[in-house]
Amino acid sequence: MKTFYANKVAVVTGGASGIGLAMTELMLGFGAVVIMADINETGLNAESARLEEQYPGKVFARKTDIGKADEVKALVDHAVEKGGRLDLMFNNAGLGLTKPIDQITMDDWKFAFDVNFYGALYGTLEARRVMRAQGGGGHIANTASGIAFAPMPLQAMYSATKAALHALTLSLRAECWDENIFLHSVIPGTVATPIFAGSRVPKGALKPEESARVILEKVKDNMRIVFVTSSDMDGAKNCNHPDLQPFMDDYFNHIAAARKAGNYTAM
Repeated sequence: MKTFYANKVAVVTGGASGIGLAMTELMLGFGAVVIMADINETGLNAESARLEEQYPGKVFARKTDIGKADEVKALVDHAVEKGGRLDLMFNNAGLGLTKPIDQITMDDWKFAFDVNFYGALYGTLEARRVMRAQGGGGHIANTASGIAFAPMPLQAMYSATKAALHALTLSLRAECWDENIFLHSVIPGTVATPIFAGSRVPKGALKPEESARVILEKVKDNMRIVFVTSSDMDGAKNCNHPDLQPFMDDYFNHIAAARKAGNYTAM
């Protein structure tokens, strides 16, 4: 991977923690220039300062609200200013959004799509703008979720936004292919990150570094869908299989009952 990532210029949203931070550290280790973006300015500054000591002149930080198109444009332009070009765009930032349907307001829905869908859409369009202009192509990786294939109860907002992002990414992958701009829908697995926001992390969750390493390997290999775990791959194969519908109803109804009883991490 070092040969592929060396001297590449990458943007990572959600870069102050979790998978985003892990991808940032790995790419810096491979010799890339990385522009970290996050809305958490305190965490962003702390992590970028730490990494600057290890990789001087290779890491830059920019506070960004990805739900605002102008801020995402400014982020991409900042990356070009600092790195001279843009080779990799990781639209990784997102929210877990667990809430029963009767507690979700229209403002909640708007916020969910602003962050989980439009944030990545803005990043995709701005990255494509720059990559086309520089003539060298590039990679755009959008972090979706296994929930795009297996929509979970009490996570209607998360399911809807990630399913929309997954569909957008794969549609644009074919549309942008002849521009040498390659899009990837990233299915990172269940990872122990701040996305759980104080909830108990599910048993068997991956470390961010484990997920990040597989993501970078499969982006390098130009995989259409970046599956990190076999369980997500199985879910993609089985959740919409016509012959398995009674089983899937039983499975999801069991999860719904557990979550309504307070076990939000039931899988």
